[in-house]
Amino acid sequence: MELFGNPAHWLPLTFAMLMGLSILVYVVLDGFDLGVGVLFPFADDAEKDRMVASIGPFWDANETWLVLAIGILLVAFPTAHGVILTALYLPVAIMLIGLILRGVAFEFRVKAPAHHKHLWDKAFFAGSLMTALAQGFMLGKYIMGLDGGFGTWIFAMITAVFLAVGYSFIGACWIILKTDSVLQTKAVNWAKGGIWGLIIGLIAVSLATPWVSPRIFDKWFTFPEFFLLLPLPLMSSVLIALLWYALRHLPTRNDSWAWFPFAASVVLFMLAFFGMAYSFYPYVVPDQLTIYEAASAPESLFIILIGSVFVLPMIAGYTVLSYTIFRGKATELRYD
Repeated sequence: MELFGNPAHWLPLTFAMLMGLSILVYVVLDGFDLGVGVLFPFADDAEKDRMVASIGPFWDANETWLVLAIGILLVAFPTAHGVILTALYLPVAIMLIGLILRGVAFEFRVKAPAHHKHLWDKAFFAGSLMTALAQGFMLGKYIMGLDGGFGTWIFAMITAVFLAVGYSFIGACWIILKTDSVLQTKAVNWAKGGIWGLIIGLIAVSLATPWVSPRIFDKWFTFPEFFLLLPLPLMSSVLIALLWYALRHLPTRNDSWAWFPFAASVVLFMLAFFGMAYSFYPYVVPDQLTIYEAASAPESLFIILIGSVFVLPMIAGYTVLSYTIFRGKATELRYD
C-alpha cells in the first residue's frame, strides 16, 4: 500500500473520485430515462410506446451506477453514510418507492389489458417524477449543509422542481436523438421549454453554493482561483447558447445534428458536477466531515479497491456495449 505514498491520503481520495464518477454517470444516464418518464403526459399512446422503446435496453442498467455510488459511500465512508442517510431518510424513501413503481409499471404496461394500460402509464410517470423530485430535494438539502431549517426546505423544494425539469430536458434531447418524424418535432419543443428550467436551476445552485458557505465563497472568488475557474461558467454559457441555437434549427431534413442537444446537455451536466465537486472537496458531509475523517481504515479500503478493479470495468464495459449494440433510432416496441 505504501507504493503510491501514504495510503491514508490516496485511498480516500481514490474512493471519493470513484464515488463521484458513479454519481456523475448515474445522473447523466438515469437522468435522461427519468426525463423520458416525466414527459409521458405530453405524448399520445403510440408515442409513449416509442419513448419506452428508446430507453428499454438501458434504463435498468443505468440504475446500477446509483447502487455502486451508494455502495462506495457505505463501505468507504461509513460515518458519512450514516450522517447523510439519516438527514435524507424521507427523500431517499420516496426515491426508492418511485424507482420500484417505475420498474413495475415499465414491465406491466405491456402485459396489462388494453383498458388498464393507461393506469400503468400514469404509474410510470408518477414513479419517474417522484424519483426526480426526491433526488432534486436531496441535492438542495446537501448544498445547504443538510440543515433542517425552513430556508433549507424551501431551497430544497425549488431545487427538486428544477432538477426534474433538467431531467425532462435531457430526456427530450435523448428523444430527439433516438426518434424521428412527429415525435422528434415534439421533443424539440419540449426541450425548448425545458432549457429555461435548466438555466434557472444552474444559476440557483451556482449562487446558493458560495452563499451558504464562506469556505466555498473563498474557493471561487479569491485570486488567482477566480480566473482559473472562469472557464467553467464561460463554457456553460457558450453551451447553453449553442443549445438554444440548435433547438431553433431542429429537426433537420437529413436528421443531421440530432445528436448535438444530447451531447451538449451531457457536457453541461458534467461541468456543473465538476463545479460542485470542486466546491465541496475535501468534505463528504458539507463543512462537517472530510473524506479523510469519514474514510474506513486503509487496510479495508485497499481490499475493497482490489474488488473495484474488477467490478468497475465490468459495469463500464457492459454500459458501453449496450449503448453500442442498441445505437441508432428506436424502432417499434416489441416484447417477443
